[in-house]
Amino acid sequence: MKLSSKSFADMSPIPGEFAFAVPDPKTHVTLSKNRNPHLAWSDAPAGTKSFVVICHDIDVPSVGTDVNQEDRSVPASLPRVDFYHWLLLDVPATVTEIAAGSQADGVVPRGKPGPNAPGGMRHGINDYTGWFAGDGDMRGDYYGYDGPCPPWNDELLHRYVFTVYALDVPKLEVPGTLTGANVVAAMNGHVLDQARLTGTYTLNPSVG
Repeated sequence: MKLSSKSFADMSPIPGEFAFAVPDPKTHVTLSKNRNPHLAWSDAPAGTKSFVVICHDIDVPSVGTDVNQEDRSVPASLPRVDFYHWLLLDVPATVTEIAAGSQADGVVPRGKPGPNAPGGMRHGINDYTGWFAGDGDMRGDYYGYDGPCPPWNDELLHRYVFTVYALDVPKLEVPGTLTGANVVAAMNGHVLDQARLTGTYTLNPSVG
């Protein structure tokens, strides 16, 4: 399979309009347009009955002590963990493209509704759900796509991996809630092929 985007090139910066936040010289960050990027894929194998689209940040700090703290930085050497930004399930086998802004267009406090998505698809719950759990103004279930917002004091350039999986089932049965870990586990044994595209993003002006 092959995966491409009109929104960004592989291993190149993701434009701010597809991020949750962009840099701000006074407050470090400000909310952005938060649109999902364009994706298109081809060469799916015979027998493909549906697709799953996942975006995850593989460079999230494993310890949050220094995150977004004045006069401190998150060292690049700190071990990193995954953070799921987008889970789109049950994409019909006839669909091979997702238009920019068609699944997300703007930041929605407390999260976009779900799991139902247009065209009989389903949105999973992204990891902003846990991130905002203690915030009275923002907490809620965050379904669908919410873009990059790495710590503004992180020394590491974050990588966002977009993956399209071709499955041998028309509907993925996921035990429990539609979290990244549960969706990935449910795909085990059903993946016929996959394709990846990686974008980069930072909110730290000193990181190129």
